[in-house]
Amino acid sequence: MTFQRSQELFDRANTIVAGGVSSQIRRAERPVPLFFKRGKGSRMWDVDGNEYVDFVQGMGPNIFGHAPDFIVDAVREDIDNGFCLAGQTEHELEVTDLIRAAVPLKGLMRYASSGTEIDQLALRVAKAFTGRSKWVKFEGHYHGWTDTVLFSVHPSLDDAGPVSAPNAVGESLGMAPGAADDIIIAQWNDLEALEAVFKANPDEIACVMMEPIMGNTNCIVADDGYLQGALDLCEKYGALLIFDEVITGFRVAHGGAQEFSGVVPHIATYGKSVAGGFPLSVLVGLPEIMEKVGSGEIQHGGSFNSNVMVMSAAKAGLSHIAENPEGFYNDLNGRGTRLMQGLSTAAEEAGIPMLVQGVGATFWTTFTERDSISNYREHVSSVDEEKYAVFAEHMLRNGIRLATNGRWHMASAHSDEDIGQTLEAARSSLKAMAG
Repeated sequence: MTFQRSQELFDRANTIVAGGVSSQIRRAERPVPLFFKRGKGSRMWDVDGNEYVDFVQGMGPNIFGHAPDFIVDAVREDIDNGFCLAGQTEHELEVTDLIRAAVPLKGLMRYASSGTEIDQLALRVAKAFTGRSKWVKFEGHYHGWTDTVLFSVHPSLDDAGPVSAPNAVGESLGMAPGAADDIIIAQWNDLEALEAVFKANPDEIACVMMEPIMGNTNCIVADDGYLQGALDLCEKYGALLIFDEVITGFRVAHGGAQEFSGVVPHIATYGKSVAGGFPLSVLVGLPEIMEKVGSGEIQHGGSFNSNVMVMSAAKAGLSHIAENPEGFYNDLNGRGTRLMQGLSTAAEEAGIPMLVQGVGATFWTTFTERDSISNYREHVSSVDEEKYAVFAEHMLRNGIRLATNGRWHMASAHSDEDIGQTLEAARSSLKAMAG
């Protein structure tokens, strides 16, 4: 397998695009950040003609696989009516009805284009509603790349401080001075730690924002009772609970992590899978919380919000799921679970400690001696990231494309044949690593 053309294009890109990429995580791909010709269903083809079974799937949005015909056909038809109308279409109401039918949180909505944008709006709404400025963020959780939230996503333990009172560690140069002043960092999956934060900051905390399944670090499912306990604490202390479901929404279940856990927050955000690969994000909040958005007292705008293409794609994708949601998610999670089990067996046979952890539709593979990981500090103190990078490169050369961070994304387009090919590649890759 050769990557000559990708290397040539990447070399050129480095002279005209900062870092050669437009999203930093792509730069870590080995042996070179790939350039692609096309993707269809479960597969991708790069500019060198190499074919891959793809488990990156756009980092999660492509829940149906690449370019599903029913979305392509719908967008192709609607795009003739214009792109960006700076006004409403009936599709926006139809999509809203489809989301309301699926999501346990019954509220009012607003639309944007990215998870970063919609999480910013969620924080603004929570602060306006409560009249408070501080908010709780957890180590290992990611809510976008802007200055207000890009703290303690993957801090080193040297910088993170004591687990009882973690530091707010910025993840980038150039962040605004004082950006961390309103952020309180805490350890996730620990109710005592969260209650201690509330007690130390009485009547000051507007909201607690979390990934209800920790998708940006090891796909950690919360301990029994944790999510409900967090909701109870928020209500006890007059704060709002925000679920960042940008990863989990319409991926782990029809109703996302709320359906999966049975816990319904005050506000939730969605992205990635909601429009089957098109850039759409959604804020849902209880009606009384969203009142000031509707009145205009809370500012929110965007030229591309609810544009023709994304609403057409969302209507087509959500309608497709709604035809048989139980069957759709049983198949998606079932096939993912079989893949997880097969990967665990392959690692065991190779004698290489590897943890496969998640929920079927999305999961992580990490090289660690631990049997499970329940929070960020357990992850960062035990995981061999270099070994995963080596594994991902072996898999790529065996025709399987994985994300650079360890997270796998299943699509309904993945077939039993794809799973078999992936497990064969994993056995070969792990055997090569074992020497």
